[in-house]
Amino acid sequence: MKHFFLFLLAPIFCNAQTKNYWQQKVDYKMEVTMDVSNYQYKGTQKLVYKNNSEDTLRKVYYHLFNNAFQPGSEMDNRIQNIIDPDGRMVDKVKNADGKEIKESRIAKLKPNEIGYLKISNFKQDKVAALTKEKGTILEVTLNKPLLPGKSTTLTLNFDGQVPLQIRRSGRNNSEGIELSMAQWYPKMAEYDQEGWHADPYIAREFHSVWGNFDVKITIDKNYILGGTGYLKNNNEIGFGYEDAGKKVKKDASAKTLTWHFVAPNVLDFTWAADKNYIHDKLVRKDGVTLHFLYKNNPKILEVWKQAQPKTSQIMDYFNQIVGQYPYKQYSVIQGGDGGMEYSMCTLVLGEGKLDGFVGLIAHEMGHSWFQHTLASNESKHFWMDEGFTSYIEDYVVNEISSKKVDNPFAGAYKSYINLANSGKEQPLSTHADRFDENRSYSIAAYSKGEVFLAQLEYLIGKENLSKTLKKYYADFKFKHPTPNDIKRTAERVSGAHLDWYLTDWTQTLNTIDYGIKNVESATDGVQRTGVSLERIGRTPMPIDVLVEYVDVSKESFYIPLRMMHFEKEHPMPTIKRTVIEDWAWANPTYFFEIPKGKSTIKKITLDPSGLMADVKRENNVYEGN
Repeated sequence: MKHFFLFLLAPIFCNAQTKNYWQQKVDYKMEVTMDVSNYQYKGTQKLVYKNNSEDTLRKVYYHLFNNAFQPGSEMDNRIQNIIDPDGRMVDKVKNADGKEIKESRIAKLKPNEIGYLKISNFKQDKVAALTKEKGTILEVTLNKPLLPGKSTTLTLNFDGQVPLQIRRSGRNNSEGIELSMAQWYPKMAEYDQEGWHADPYIAREFHSVWGNFDVKITIDKNYILGGTGYLKNNNEIGFGYEDAGKKVKKDASAKTLTWHFVAPNVLDFTWAADKNYIHDKLVRKDGVTLHFLYKNNPKILEVWKQAQPKTSQIMDYFNQIVGQYPYKQYSVIQGGDGGMEYSMCTLVLGEGKLDGFVGLIAHEMGHSWFQHTLASNESKHFWMDEGFTSYIEDYVVNEISSKKVDNPFAGAYKSYINLANSGKEQPLSTHADRFDENRSYSIAAYSKGEVFLAQLEYLIGKENLSKTLKKYYADFKFKHPTPNDIKRTAERVSGAHLDWYLTDWTQTLNTIDYGIKNVESATDGVQRTGVSLERIGRTPMPIDVLVEYVDVSKESFYIPLRMMHFEKEHPMPTIKRTVIEDWAWANPTYFFEIPKGKSTIKKITLDPSGLMADVKRENNVYEGN
């Protein structure tokens, strides 16, 4: 593994609160007809694109995600060449030597099983424009440059085929869901302060433009749909969407139904469909309607019913911890492939046990705050959406559990520390598609990202972290926040200097390792004990020290970090705390005195909370004789 980690990344840390902040806007209007006999669909798209940037745009780019599910695609090549391919995307077979190997499922797709999205009749303001397809990206040369502050209307026709489900989007998956329609339409790429983000679809996450959607889907009348947006013709559709007491009248001779959805100010539009969905509704006190769509399978009915009030309870906690959910509906839909978040909905596996299922829902719904309202760039700052979501998931699941633990983030710390000590870690500034191993990416995104917030509590205190999350949400909802934005929010709330923390944690492989070097009695006969500490790792930290005495009394010592210019509130107010001289990072050692004899000391512990991600905890404790 290469170790070149000098990064000049100021552009990625632009502050969304600066006077010059802007973001593009899109308004989609789409009509699509799905042929369920061959899983092919045709559609039209009208997109009004507002250029709020200071730049003149001569080209625009669309994502054609379905094209990834073809033999020879970049996604296929990555599956075949990464050390640990996603188990959902490979088949395990034995070669001629009897050795088990993993074969890409994409590589084996037949022509009627692949995914594709073909574009035709592209026009800008009713005049034909030049298009060029490059794998999962469509490059469009505008016939008329789009000036700053101006809008243009882009129209096109598209023909698509739903792939046999490999990952996220697809048909006929292992749980029998016919259609999971994620990333199914030509989707405008994001253009922001850094330029275009026309990333190919290789494996990871997405970055989208905020906008409004008006979507009509015509499909066989027996199919039940759920997904993004509000159903406008609910009293014509029925299937549990109709208003209370309303009788639905349908044309018995019609073979299809047209579902009309609108979704204001969202990042994407996702839907799923199946003939055997059960549709349950739960209307919350705040007016938000929770929809649950799942297979009519006797084996899963009880779990899905039990999960519904828990889903509402989880939303209550998220509202309290971060901020109010901004839409009037949210759908939990059995999609048959892991769990993946989308605007106003999630697609999830539907056949698990209750505890795991609730945890899955908690995580995916948590993305409604950390990604689908706070829309960070998932490809570049994946740890902000996956890690922050994992943080609130673990916090809330612990709160509603009958068996609470003191540190619900302990699992994330363990995963991160194992990775840090493995030699396989890559910096959080690595693009999501550039990780050598899927395992390294997952731990970086979910665990190290989660630890960033949990450890922030260690740095600035629990109350300040709580205020930080609320202010971050209030200031940056419906924007594209960057790492600097969460850091600056924490600084504004607490008064602490935290640039060093963001830099070390996200742009380097520096680790935290503090240890108790020596504990010795005073030599002048006075009852006091000298304690020598050492900083072994590169990353600086303030230090909490807990001293436990043989008489069962306790006291703590707090060593501020000089470069923070900050003293946090006492995390253990029932125990006496003494704030002692700060520790400058350049000094590898630190000495302080305990005003009691060594013989009275039972135990000395650095970071009794466990919220400091020390990669070698065994040197954090001194045990008395």
